[in-house]
Amino acid sequence: MERTLGILKPDCLKRKLMGKVIAKLEEKGFEIIEGRIKSLTKEEAEEFYAVHKERPFYGELVEFMTSGPVFLMHLERDNAVAYLREVIGNTDPALADEGTVRKLYAESKQNNVIHASDSLENAKIETSFFF
Repeated sequence: MERTLGILKPDCLKRKLMGKVIAKLEEKGFEIIEGRIKSLTKEEAEEFYAVHKERPFYGELVEFMTSGPVFLMHLERDNAVAYLREVIGNTDPALADEGTVRKLYAESKQNNVIHASDSLENAKIETSFFF
């Protein structure tokens, strides 16, 4: 069994999509072994997304992720990291496959409902950041 991090972003909670997204993840075999709602501080968001610090969208990303509460999920299942990325779809909802979380619910590349770790190494780092 692998473990990974998922974050339901502020747009997901504001639009009251949390239950639908969690149901989709559970339907795909994910178990939430830990979860909690949290409002990220600017410092936490800056540190968590530091890998993007030099990218032009970094400031907007930090602002967005601190604009409301998020739901942090420590998820488990076989092949959790790669499969979660598959289930949620492309960052750009216009390019996401039909039936993926982002195709169903995302409004834009930024307001894309959910964050997921992109590698097993990052899953361990990101999970330990919050749990």
